[in-house]
Amino acid sequence: MTLQAIRYENGTLEVLDQLLLPKESKYIPILGVEDGWKVINKMQVRGAPAIAIVGCLSLAVEISKEEFEKKKALRREVEGKLNYLISARPTAVNMKQAADHLISYINSLDNDESISAQEMQARFVAAIEAMLEKDISDNRSIGEFGAKAILNSVMDGEQVRILTHCNTGSLATAYFGTALGVVRCLHSASRLENCYFTETRPYNQGARLTAYELIHDKIPSTLVCDSTVAYLMKTAQISAVVVGADRVASNGDTANKIGTYQIAVVAKHHEVPFYVAAPLTSIDFSVNTGDNIVIEERPQIEMTHINNLRIASPGNTNCKHSMYLYKYYFIQWHKG
Repeated sequence: MTLQAIRYENGTLEVLDQLLLPKESKYIPILGVEDGWKVINKMQVRGAPAIAIVGCLSLAVEISKEEFEKKKALRREVEGKLNYLISARPTAVNMKQAADHLISYINSLDNDESISAQEMQARFVAAIEAMLEKDISDNRSIGEFGAKAILNSVMDGEQVRILTHCNTGSLATAYFGTALGVVRCLHSASRLENCYFTETRPYNQGARLTAYELIHDKIPSTLVCDSTVAYLMKTAQISAVVVGADRVASNGDTANKIGTYQIAVVAKHHEVPFYVAAPLTSIDFSVNTGDNIVIEERPQIEMTHINNLRIASPGNTNCKHSMYLYKYYFIQWHKG
């Protein structure tokens, strides 16, 4: 059974604490928006689709416990808390897209005089809950389309070798995954020889999280150093690279985990097909190019320490990094 990072049932929400993986599997109860903001900001939950799902579900949990006599009071609370949730991780567009959609929906309910405050509240919560099921359905479609695109580029019956970066599976989505969903579909079709995945410094999402998922699902896989990618493409006959996305500009420029850009450049050099696996909610049509995507800067401790143990020489006050970098050098789109 595929891992479940988000548990939601009857107004109760729990998320798997990804900071503790792989040593400990512990679920954190989310009692409201403040809890949702904290787990997103601290990266206890991460991955653009999962951020949107957890953020919105945290709002559903909170307002389900409240009573609203007036519709406008509910609308104001929804708008304010959705805008607050966007601030937890600004690079990932899915949360903002979800917030814009839900704000538009709550306004339409507010303007409908035939709907009471109680019905408005119930409909709004149901709309958020539907997002969870849609994300799962979208992920499976992405996996199927991606697997088909890759298999169409190789010989009939040929086993494929996939390279991926960071974590894009059940731990980054509601379930199944985007890029890792493609890997899962290839494995289910008995066409996957091996999945190579990077450690993904500085936060090690590959070594900690992707490894955790692939081992759990018994998928043949190999962990490689970030700096091994060029040599791997030269010697291992990689069939394709598949990565996820946190935001895609209208011209196709894509923001993803730091390190993706150099993998794309190397893939171009070695003529390895490069695929971005992402839902439509990751496309931001309001942004023309990657130059306009705000890149998140993360604390220097994520580079200098591992599990609170310093690995870098002290004294360097100019140490910082971006978790995301825009503009892939080479993108192949599958139009299905």
